[in-house]
Amino acid sequence: MHRFWEKVIKPILIKYDPQNMVEIGALLSGRTTIKLLEYCKIMGGKLTVIDLHPAFNTQAFETVFSDELTIHIKHSLEAIPDIQSADVVLIDGDHNWYTVYHELLNIEQLAINSGKFPVVILHDTEWPYGRRDSYYYPENIPQEFLKPYAKKGMSAESSELLEDGGININQNNAMHEYGEQNGVMTAIEDFLKVTSFPLSFHRLDSNNGLGIIIPSDKHADVVMRYIIDTSGL
Repeated sequence: MHRFWEKVIKPILIKYDPQNMVEIGALLSGRTTIKLLEYCKIMGGKLTVIDLHPAFNTQAFETVFSDELTIHIKHSLEAIPDIQSADVVLIDGDHNWYTVYHELLNIEQLAINSGKFPVVILHDTEWPYGRRDSYYYPENIPQEFLKPYAKKGMSAESSELLEDGGININQNNAMHEYGEQNGVMTAIEDFLKVTSFPLSFHRLDSNNGLGIIIPSDKHADVVMRYIIDTSGL
């Protein structure tokens, strides 16, 4: 998600001036996390990071950003109900239908409780995980939502996993692409069909894809379209 920072995410933050942000899933090096924290330090905001196994030095981050940072070392579906308020939520965690769909349902409940639906920014809305599940923690997925998977690579030319080579060969990738309840983009579409909030969805297809859900507003939609169209991504 850090590749979208300068041209998409930062302009969105400037427009919405969030006081409370949530990041679900931190990149191994915390690249996006550090940019969000630097923004919070300048603008007086707060960041909650949710990651079951953060790989960066959490103690160092908490020392430097003691006023800005809260870390929940939990699964997202356990942690989100404990959050009281969020203006912006960034999702780049477990890339499967069950997790993303229920993260969005939990965010909707947060919005019902707080009276305000946040801006939600989701990574990996395009290939390879837009229409294919991946499981960091298969044991956390109810059996009825867990698709057959294997640690095999993928190619954009094949819906099935490859016997040799391909990308992300060491991840638990669903055996087949497409179909019901499969992938990040499918989870977003399914959520937008059932939510009680009037929402708009904006989408970039570069860098594995970025999806942006915002409360429906004619002016905000124009601004978001402008940010996307002028990003060059």
